[in-house]
Amino acid sequence: MGDGTSETKSSNQMWGGRFAQGPDAIMEEINASIGFDKKLFAQDIRGSIAHATMLAHQGIISAEDKDKIVHGLSTILSEISSGQFEFSRQLEDIHMNVEARLATLIGPAAGRLHTARSRNDQVALDFRLWVKEELQKTEKMLTALIAAFLDRAEEHAETVMPGFTHLQTAQPVTFGHHCMAYVEMFGRDRSRVRHAIEHMDESPIGAAALAGTGFPIDRHITAKALGFREPTRNSIDTVSDRDFALEFLAIASICATHLSRLAEEIVIWSTPQFGFVRLSDAFSTGSSIMPQKKNPDAAELVRAKTGRINGSLIALLTVMKGLPLAYSKDMQEDKEQVFDSAESLELAIAAMTGMVRDMTIRADRMKAAAGSGYSTATDLADWLVREAGLPFRDAHHVTGRAVALAEQKGCELAELSLEELQAIHADITDKVFDVLTVEASVASRTSFGGTAPSEVKKQIAWWRGRN
Repeated sequence: MGDGTSETKSSNQMWGGRFAQGPDAIMEEINASIGFDKKLFAQDIRGSIAHATMLAHQGIISAEDKDKIVHGLSTILSEISSGQFEFSRQLEDIHMNVEARLATLIGPAAGRLHTARSRNDQVALDFRLWVKEELQKTEKMLTALIAAFLDRAEEHAETVMPGFTHLQTAQPVTFGHHCMAYVEMFGRDRSRVRHAIEHMDESPIGAAALAGTGFPIDRHITAKALGFREPTRNSIDTVSDRDFALEFLAIASICATHLSRLAEEIVIWSTPQFGFVRLSDAFSTGSSIMPQKKNPDAAELVRAKTGRINGSLIALLTVMKGLPLAYSKDMQEDKEQVFDSAESLELAIAAMTGMVRDMTIRADRMKAAAGSGYSTATDLADWLVREAGLPFRDAHHVTGRAVALAEQKGCELAELSLEELQAIHADITDKVFDVLTVEASVASRTSFGGTAPSEVKKQIAWWRGRN
């Protein structure tokens, strides 16, 4: 029998080249989160300063220790911000990396910082602070995107274009009205962001591992110091809650879907077949082989980012779906999805805001296309109801016959003669031609929220009056 050396070597080889150290290396690899949660360093230090200050206020630690802790943490913040801090995988996460460095800097006083808290409530605080700040940033970016659309809508409140259903020409609308559709979408996204901030505006610190603490802490002090409305109200829920991260990802997915729909339209509109818009060089690229091409790469990449963001939402939902209360290590998988989605969403909103502001609107091409496909057919039907007293279904049938005749003759509805229209229905008069132009069509749509330029301008004014 051997001495066990060859057996150990054989066992280690089974783990594969990357894990030459055997089970210990695998455990370090799967357990460490410092590779990504170091992104939370500012929130971690901010939370620790607030916690130490509260501990001193409550007489749990001395003022001298508090001052040492705050000075040491401020030093660490400067080191990390300037790139001088060395992170260690052996210390697992951002919390232990900071705590170890603090001990080196200030000695035994560092050990008092973790009084009356756990890594469970600490990570809940850091992550919640980060997501809250990201939501506030997203709110500002959406406001800028909305402002870009309002400017384009005001500029083109009277620019006629075809409106589509099933990507088939339906009725004439104005480009300003179309822009305002996106204002509504991104306005709802911004509302969701604001509601999410309100939902998560509670401080987790002080919940400790899961049951609270016996130390005489004051969680209202730390909540106020960290900019939260109030502390969370249940310690078990506090350390196991990732609703705020799920809500962020859900909001990001909905917003990304809106961005993707817009990106798709920009891709279509910029084709030679449509030619509705011309993208600036800043947001398009050329072809490596076809010199005539100008590719809408920025719009296409915005469209693609939606898949990443949607995938992150599903990933975290799946992580959380089977976890018993309170904390489980599974929840370490929450951050990378949120970090990636936040970066993708920021980039997509910024790119789209730039495209909306920079692209050239080709009003002539829009107007030429607006009357195609007999887009004023509904206006003819409505006229027959109003002026000739026909039931709408009868008017619909008469209009269908008129469209068939125009198709047969290869002309637009407005190009049919009065005699030809009266042969279809005797009550049609020459006043019908007042509604058969695309300009007359859009001007008549004055119902609240309609495409009439007068109504579009009212909606623009209403939105400009909002915060």
